[in-house]
Amino acid sequence: MADHQRIHPVDPEAATAPPQKSSTPLVGRGSFRSEHGDPERQQYYPAPHHRTIPYAPTKPPKRRSSCCKKCLCWTLALIIIQIIIVAILAAIIYFVFDPKIPKYSVDAMRITQFNLGNDNSLSATFNVNITARNPNKKIGIYYEGGSHLSVWYTGTKLCEGSLPKFYQGHRNTTVLSLVLTGQTQDASGLLTSLQAQQQTGNIPLNLRATVPVRLKLGSLKLMKWKFLVRCRLNVDSLTQDNAIRIRDSSCKFRFRL
Repeated sequence: MADHQRIHPVDPEAATAPPQKSSTPLVGRGSFRSEHGDPERQQYYPAPHHRTIPYAPTKPPKRRSSCCKKCLCWTLALIIIQIIIVAILAAIIYFVFDPKIPKYSVDAMRITQFNLGNDNSLSATFNVNITARNPNKKIGIYYEGGSHLSVWYTGTKLCEGSLPKFYQGHRNTTVLSLVLTGQTQDASGLLTSLQAQQQTGNIPLNLRATVPVRLKLGSLKLMKWKFLVRCRLNVDSLTQDNAIRIRDSSCKFRFRL
């Protein structure tokens, strides 16, 4: 044969050895390498979306305590102003008119009826003389209607009546003759107690009076007041159609709006 096949010897170690890696870098210089692989093939996942709560401004708390404090302060201020006004008026009245307390006394008493009925009811009629004195020089007293007087013995009302309407001028003394009547039910025990007390010659009685009045300062007529009079009496007896002697008496006076 003209052409002879050429046989090249092969190194058996070279045939079995693994192929050598190329020293040429796969990524060119100037490019960035990622530790997690090829940046072109790497898949990017968006960051998880965090749900945000919308911001709503909180309302300031209601200032109830401050409102209560303001109301309390205004109320106290009004009360203080009223007290100051009343004090000024009282000072003017005191220095200009020189007010003095009226005086009352029980001067005489007579019983025209005091007997026990068939139904154990005690009927009583007292004639009482009361002296009212107005010591003021510039203050007059109008005694209005609606007054109430009563006579009591140890918590039991014996009789009652009222004052007439009249005007008492400056430095005036008025004697009032009043008729007080009453009826007490189931009074057998009361009459027995009175008879036993009468033996001592000292029977305690209480006279109570509530009288609406108006004061007159010069030509000015003030609002309505109430005179409260309490008198303690000691009489020698409570017999019908007999002169009753008042051993002692004392009256207390106060007034209110």
